[in-house]
Amino acid sequence: LLHMKLRTKVLIITVLFLTAYAVHTFVVDYRYKTESFSGTAEAKQLTDGKSGKAVTPLVTFVEIGAARCIPCKAMQPIMKAVEEEYKGQVKVVFHDVWTTKGRDDAAKYNIRIIPTQVFLDKNGKEYFRHEGYFPKADVVRVIKMQGVK
Repeated sequence: LLHMKLRTKVLIITVLFLTAYAVHTFVVDYRYKTESFSGTAEAKQLTDGKSGKAVTPLVTFVEIGAARCIPCKAMQPIMKAVEEEYKGQVKVVFHDVWTTKGRDDAAKYNIRIIPTQVFLDKNGKEYFRHEGYFPKADVVRVIKMQGVK
């Protein structure tokens, strides 16, 4: 009888732990998606930070990764900083490969590993690609290849 009570307690604790983990994972994923960058599609237009007029970006910086991938998480502050510092010149887009839409995007870009950064020129043509974590200084060097100031 004592053995059965112990087994029941362990089962209840395990179920509670798994439920808490599932709720935490949902909240983290939801928070990430709602605080994400400019969008999830490579829109040709964005607004100029000063005048609010629609402009075509010189570069679209596409990050293909996952919300729960450690190197991908390390790229988030870099993407946010680039988006803010080069507003009107660089469009930053994130695709999460662990979503249905993200898997399709990963296939579109022939992604082998995450994170992968794909840089598109103002005409939407890929001009540079990098796999793995990419430091901000290197990202800036790559976007400046297209005349970003």
